[in-house]
Amino acid sequence: MLDWIAFDADDTLWLNEPLYRAAQDRFVEIMAAYGRADRAREALYQTEMRNLPLYGYGIKSFGLSLLETAVRLTEGRIGGGDIGQLLETIQKMVQTPVQLLDGVAEVVATLSESYRLMLITKGDLLDQERKLAQSGLAPYFERVEIVSTKNAEVYRSLLAEHGIAPQRFLMVGNSLRSDILPVVEIGGHAVHIPYHVTWAHEVVDAPTDGYAVLEHIGQLPAFLARFAARRGS
Repeated sequence: MLDWIAFDADDTLWLNEPLYRAAQDRFVEIMAAYGRADRAREALYQTEMRNLPLYGYGIKSFGLSLLETAVRLTEGRIGGGDIGQLLETIQKMVQTPVQLLDGVAEVVATLSESYRLMLITKGDLLDQERKLAQSGLAPYFERVEIVSTKNAEVYRSLLAEHGIAPQRFLMVGNSLRSDILPVVEIGGHAVHIPYHVTWAHEVVDAPTDGYAVLEHIGQLPAFLARFAARRGS
């Protein structure tokens, strides 16, 4: 039944959200010196949401929103030294070595022997290309798509471009909003593998049917074997 299996990248294949959480913690510490620690996280999130149409997703977008929020919260009083610390925090995020999640390397290598694999991720182009290159997973993916957002229309367009029938396509990811619901909407298959921390923007109320849920990626090969057996393929 399946010709292609696609994977999300951040927090599906490798660690990502904890880097943002650590940067937010540092931002709160700096804002505390200006009496704005209690408002820092929510103000940053609101700035990110407002800036998404302008900057999209990824570290650069986050960094610009971080600096904008710092200036706004302090009414322009933030010092150059603190701005420098925020820039250093962003640079450290970019320079952090890629850390694959448990079981990813083995599962991706195994599945590549039986399926055509694709990577579909959103975010900053250079950052995602860097992480893929560092991950060692690039040789297993026949297609790599780095998109500005993930919705039903984007998935529909990608599948049409590559001549893939939705019913023969399966998406694996940690985000219901970006990886699961849009694929189900267009008639594809999806496997949700929740990560222990999720960006608030990706959290949605969703039906519990129409897709599979696994505890970790190590369960994926067995799930696919059962999936194939049920369909006589």
